[in-house]
Amino acid sequence: MALKTLVFVCFLVAAMALVVPMAEAQFGGLIGNLLGLIRVTGTVFCTADGNMGENGTATPVFPNALVQLQCGGNVVFSATTNGSGIFSILLDPLQFLLPSLLNNCNLAVKTPLSNCNATLPSVGGLFSSLQVLGNTLVGLLNIANIIPTRFRLLP
Repeated sequence: MALKTLVFVCFLVAAMALVVPMAEAQFGGLIGNLLGLIRVTGTVFCTADGNMGENGTATPVFPNALVQLQCGGNVVFSATTNGSGIFSILLDPLQFLLPSLLNNCNLAVKTPLSNCNATLPSVGGLFSSLQVLGNTLVGLLNIANIIPTRFRLLP
């Protein structure tokens, strides 16, 4: 019985490997959207503009900073940077179309810069538009990788 189940599972996996690319071509990417994610990730640094220092100089990171994904002025997702200043946001591509995300959304760091360095401003916030870094394929799962273009301080 176990051998029959194993053969059946192998058959299903092989069939999916053939059917998904054909369905992808016929349905204009709908299957890819069902089998995909959008990952927005980056690092926030403890600098006046939230970016890494010039010429590879050591730059402190901004831990525990609130990062918001804003689309059309509305907050659609929030994340907090970890101890290394890294944030990661996973989005469902059925709810967020990639072109719309890139054109209508931005990242906002809402925690004041003075929280990581008292000599930095306590008013204003860091903002960045988004750009595609590329895609990662994990089995049948296609992950679109999005990163901030460059943070800037806005009042």
